[in-house]
Amino acid sequence: MTDANQKAVLQRYLQTGRDALLWKLEGLSEYDARRPLVPTGTNLLGLIKHLAGIEAGYFGATFGRPFEEPLLWMDSDAEGNADLWATRDESREWVRGLYRRVSAHSDATIDALSLEDTGRVPWWPDEQNEVTLQQILVHVIAETNRHAGHADIVRELIDGDVGLRRDNDNMAPGDSEWWQSYRAQLEETAAEFRTD
Repeated sequence: MTDANQKAVLQRYLQTGRDALLWKLEGLSEYDARRPLVPTGTNLLGLIKHLAGIEAGYFGATFGRPFEEPLLWMDSDAEGNADLWATRDESREWVRGLYRRVSAHSDATIDALSLEDTGRVPWWPDEQNEVTLQQILVHVIAETNRHAGHADIVRELIDGDVGLRRDNDNMAPGDSEWWQSYRAQLEETAAEFRTD
């Protein structure tokens, strides 16, 4: 497989994760897009804002191609977890637009470099911070898909919407009655292992 073919495969996996994340916002109110549904505060807009910062850093600063817009929540003096929620001034459309702009910047970096080209991750320890584009692509794909999984669960908690895309939910076939029965079966099996 040529370098160009390998890059195309990696970019396709990265784009699939990006698209899945953005789809999770479709049809939601501003409130639901921001709402924290687990004790750690995980929310859909925050996940996308976080990933915008991840891509800006890994495909920007790492390869000497900084993203042009300031991302103040990434500064060392920013409030803790500032990258994991959208402030009042950061609308859903702004966060989505930022993620798209960062993605375009990332794709330009990927297009400009070969998989073997090296960069330096400034926030990693010195003995580990020299990386190749291929390493960073794999790292960011893993990070994107990890957070896409978080988004799957958050969206399901909001309104029951599940799956990879609206046109391909990638779920087992079944109506709500089937899913209720399936969940009951799992609960019954889990209860057999209860120790309290």
